[in-house]
Amino acid sequence: MTTPSDPASSSGQPVSRGLAGWLRISHVASGFIAVLVGYTSSVAIVFQAASAAGAQDAQLASWMWALGIGMGITCIGLSLAWRAPVLTAWSTPGAALLATSLGDIGLAQAIGVFIASSLLITLCGLTGWFQKIMDWVPRHLASAMLAGILLRFGMDLFTSMQGQPTLVIAMFATFVAARRLLPRYSVPLALLAGMVCAILQGTLSLGGLDWTPAHPVWMAPAFSVSALVGVALPLFIVTMTSQNVPGLAVLRANGYARVPASPLISWTGLTGIVLAPFGGFAYNLAAITAAICMSPDADPDTRERYKASVWAGAFYLLTGIFGATVVALFAAFPHELVAAIAGLALLGTLGNSIHESLQTPEYRESALVTFLATASGMSLLGIGSAFWGLVLGIICHAIQQRRA
Repeated sequence: MTTPSDPASSSGQPVSRGLAGWLRISHVASGFIAVLVGYTSSVAIVFQAASAAGAQDAQLASWMWALGIGMGITCIGLSLAWRAPVLTAWSTPGAALLATSLGDIGLAQAIGVFIASSLLITLCGLTGWFQKIMDWVPRHLASAMLAGILLRFGMDLFTSMQGQPTLVIAMFATFVAARRLLPRYSVPLALLAGMVCAILQGTLSLGGLDWTPAHPVWMAPAFSVSALVGVALPLFIVTMTSQNVPGLAVLRANGYARVPASPLISWTGLTGIVLAPFGGFAYNLAAITAAICMSPDADPDTRERYKASVWAGAFYLLTGIFGATVVALFAAFPHELVAAIAGLALLGTLGNSIHESLQTPEYRESALVTFLATASGMSLLGIGSAFWGLVLGIICHAIQQRRA
């Protein structure tokens, strides 16, 4: 794989080189926040999926090992290869699907389902089908879909004040003050303020954690037509439509259109094939957490933001090595702290997405349809609102073009 040239800098600043360029606080903090938000928001669903498959404690730890290692390797490898903030994640809708569908087929057939779904994802990437589909998506609709995805996180910043007003207001005040004095470090400082406040309130307890490394456990696959049709195919569809479509849209909306879709999809699928026997049920492009690493808060220079996703990959590797122990660490953070830091980290990206989607008057209506449908959280035929928002927006866009 050849490495493309760096994208143009949005700030006109020279690209930082050497070790100092990799130790910038904003890169490390953005990577950590992305992993923190990703784990705390959906790891419980992964536990439910593993329990539904009949996984025991050692096998559950292996699931977390496989997911962390797989996401870490793909984040680091793809980000370095393309010099772009490519962030991967497990399929949260896929985990929810598995949690309700694996109870009748057992663990061996569940592993077979993971392999089959990852094989379909790989074929979709190798054949170029996904690239062709995404090339048809107008950029203003991609931005509108991203804005709809992120809207809930922006609102959660303020609704979390109801549960922990002192903590969230301290974080918000620190963020606002830092935006004026130290804008590059506003998000890390807000996170630090939240952690200090949580410790003082006694809501953040880090004692009693057993830092025992996880070990991979081989789980032999089994295959059946009913499991492949009833679970593997829906898992593939949900992962592609609800995860990879918005994930690539985030890249496009943030100016990384040069990064081709096919290699990204292929590598996530291949990773799933390799790690499925250890519990890696699905890997895909991230959307919400990726937006954190693509934010100007990660770096004002678009050429340097890939380092934030590399740091996220490093934190993913740590979560994989220590498995469920790190999950317990993330679970120690108050829910309001996680909601607040996610909202603060995504404010800039949310504002840019709204601006990009609505700046062309003749396409404003289709962008609004995409934005509102995505933000609604609706689900039809088991497929999430991000996909349907994009579909409805494309239909409106086509009608507007025909009318024009």
